[in-house]
Amino acid sequence: MKARGKVRIELEKRLARELVERFPDKFTTEFENNKKLVESLTNISSKKLRNRVAGYITQLQNQKNGINLPLNK
Repeated sequence: MKARGKVRIELEKRLARELVERFPDKFTTEFENNKKLVESLTNISSKKLRNRVAGYITQLQNQKNGINLPLNK
């Protein structure tokens, strides 16, 4: 059986892609930095959603830069 990745809802992916598209130079591969940026650039009131969007942005940035980080098991 194949290992499955984390499942994210479409809203998280859409928000993350939109932010990266609008502000391509602001986001980095650092989660904490991205979390603060998501908080300042959006009006997301849910801490959980903000963190999940920031995490997905971090993942996208790592893929763009060719960084392959192992998933925690």
